[in-house]
Amino acid sequence: MEFDSFVLAASTADLADATDAREHADCIEFRLDLADDPLTALESADVALPILATNRAAWEGGEWAGDDDRRLEVLAEATATDAVEAIDVELEAVLAGDAEDVLETARERDVSVVVSAHDFEGTPSRPELVRTLTEAGKYGDVAKLAVTAESRADTLAVLSATEQLTAHGDAVATMAMGELGSHTRAVAPVYGSKIGYAPVDPAAATAPGQYDLETLADLVATLSS
Repeated sequence: MEFDSFVLAASTADLADATDAREHADCIEFRLDLADDPLTALESADVALPILATNRAAWEGGEWAGDDDRRLEVLAEATATDAVEAIDVELEAVLAGDAEDVLETARERDVSVVVSAHDFEGTPSRPELVRTLTEAGKYGDVAKLAVTAESRADTLAVLSATEQLTAHGDAVATMAMGELGSHTRAVAPVYGSKIGYAPVDPAAATAPGQYDLETLADLVATLSS
């Protein structure tokens, strides 16, 4: 999957819903950790859009509660599916050395890698945001960072870091979660953010502050035109 321009990912745990996203999304973020039998679902799915596979650990806000080695094995196995063109791997797992096999497998199969970090407690300082994104960018095709905004100053820090790294030539995906940060999901692409996320089913949002898919698509198109 190419991230040369903005990619709108429709998040879901049910690939049967993917057809509902075709009109507005560029890809499907399939949340393996939220699905009952994700590998079987991938094998039988008929999805018109490329898939970004995410198997989020419980310690990073996901719902995979089992063995972390197996979690990464499942993510690696997902790359064998032709429709899976990108995967999301947590920066913490990469730095711990736990994700070497899944990264190698993705590279061998020409699957893009998003290396992500999440802060559900607040927003680090702007220099720390830049450091985290720079570190993630060493290992992935896109460095993703989602933080929790507690003030408008937090959202400005996120947008400023996004602009700096984009100007430097780095591919980043950024957003501030929560009510105060929700507008960054529409505005960050103006500053260079390469990926946006919205649920296929608005009732099944996978992060606080997400817009519904059609709304985010319209906002990004309007602000970027």
